[in-house]
Amino acid sequence: MTEPPTVAPDAPHRAIRSFVKRGGRITVGQQRALAELWPRYGIEAGAHPLDLDAVFGRRAPRTLEIGFGDGETLVALAAAHPERDYLGLEVHAPGVGHCLLRAAAAGLSNLRVAQHDAVEVLERSIAPAALDEVLIYFPDPWPKKRHHKRRLVQPAFAALLASRIAAGGRLRLATDWAPYAEWMREVLDASAAFDNVAGRGGYVPRPAARPVTKFERRGTRLGHDARDLEYRRR
Repeated sequence: MTEPPTVAPDAPHRAIRSFVKRGGRITVGQQRALAELWPRYGIEAGAHPLDLDAVFGRRAPRTLEIGFGDGETLVALAAAHPERDYLGLEVHAPGVGHCLLRAAAAGLSNLRVAQHDAVEVLERSIAPAALDEVLIYFPDPWPKKRHHKRRLVQPAFAALLASRIAAGGRLRLATDWAPYAEWMREVLDASAAFDNVAGRGGYVPRPAARPVTKFERRGTRLGHDARDLEYRRR
């Protein structure tokens, strides 16, 4: 595989974004959710520091999911673990609207979402060591070589994550694109801030707690095998 780029851990994150905003088709229900449920679940992030204790009205273990899609995993985990707080980041409006509908239907009080770039939120809004867990499930693999620079998991991004995850906290990732799984593993195995729970060069079994999403089921039908990674913050 192509080796991931070498970037100093303290280098600023690349200006190239890891996503392209799509207009997408938004349903009437999703549009209504964005208008009516945003005051309940939505937060404005990316421009100023957040007081997560104030946002959630308590102090509890905190999980951040980056790129939650339609919120299937995020809502399922928040419903299963009311003792934890969940913050989800997604840039695409239809997915955010769908997540809000799911959260309201489940009557959740421990979930908040922001529609903003994850890098900017981590840099500007999340305090150091404020997170106990970060989830990055099925990020865009940007398979073409010329687009590898757009991949979210890069050395500088690993350093940013490490600064926001508390000691002993976990970083969990999954992808059904084998070359990207190898890329993420190589980037994170090279980080001095993380230990690979499976051992250097290894993958963990699929966690029972990770819901199988519509996206993953579609990948399975296409013959793609999902690979899971788990890292512990030193």
